[in-house]
Amino acid sequence: MTTIESDITAINNSQENVFNFLSDFNNFGKLMPSSVTDWKCTKDTCSFKVSGMAEVALKIVSTTPFEKIAMESNGGKVPFPFTLDALIKKTGDNSCTGQLVFNADIPIFIRPMVTGPLGNFFNILSKKMADIK
Repeated sequence: MTTIESDITAINNSQENVFNFLSDFNNFGKLMPSSVTDWKCTKDTCSFKVSGMAEVALKIVSTTPFEKIAMESNGGKVPFPFTLDALIKKTGDNSCTGQLVFNADIPIFIRPMVTGPLGNFFNILSKKMADIK
């Protein structure tokens, strides 16, 4: 199992507001970098292409109110199943932190090629959480 953890990002917004924002893929798309194209979503599912990577499809499978949004691969063209968790921790009345944690059984022969780009991608998304209003 390969685990990639994004940087932890300080967010000047309440844990509840950040959770509500991230638990709806209609909002989540606002965090995507310019390398993402063909963004399609419903409240609970999304698909998109990332330049230099495969087409990705996600669905929200469970939530722990205000703390965690659990997502997993939902088709797409990624050659391995994966999970992605958005973790939100309260640090004050109107502040929290956000982090993304990715887990996958990445075949050993492609692991070196994908872990760096995936880590960079998740760090970009994590840093953009600071802009959630």
